[in-house]
This record gives sequence, structure tokens and C-alpha cells, in this order.
Amino acid sequence: MKRISACLVILFALLQYRLWSGENSLREYFGLQKQIQAQKLSNEKLIARNQILKEEIADLKGGTEALEERARNELGLVKEGETFYRVVTGKKQNRFPESQ
Repeated sequence: MKRISACLVILFALLQYRLWSGENSLREYFGLQKQIQAQKLSNEKLIARNQILKEEIADLKGGTEALEERARNELGLVKEGETFYRVVTGKKQNRFPESQ
């Protein structure tokens, strides 16, 4: 009876070792769960960004308003008959520093 009890205790100890620190242990499992959560969060952000890009592409394909807005903002284009005012704020910098 003592041998069976000793064998069972040893077997239990080996199983506990594998559960806590062996391959596919609980520590590894919880680490993977954290990685999965981080990846899901990253995926949600990317899905939201992709949706915005899809809407922008559809807008650019569908109408001229988006093209006109981009031309105005990025290229500084002005329609014929419009007056363009540029408001500059901040410190005035001397474009041509004095030579010494």
C-alpha cells in the first residue's frame, strides 16, 4: 500500500510540475491570453482605420467635392473669382539673416 501511495504522490507531483511550469503550462496560457487581447485591440483600430479609408475612397470616386476639398487643402488651389486669404500666426522669422 505504501508503494501505491508513493507512486500516486510522485505522479501527482509530476502532473503539477507540468501544469505550472512545463510545456503548455498555465503561465504560458495566461501570457497567450494577454497577447490575444492586445491583438484584438490592434485589429479593432485597424478595422476602424480601414473603414475610414474605404469611405474616403468611395467619396473620391463618387463626387467632385472631395477632390475639390483635397485640392484646396493640400495644393492651395483657388476657384476662379474667389479671393484667398492666408492667416499666418506665430513668431516672425527673418528670411535673410544678416551677414557678419
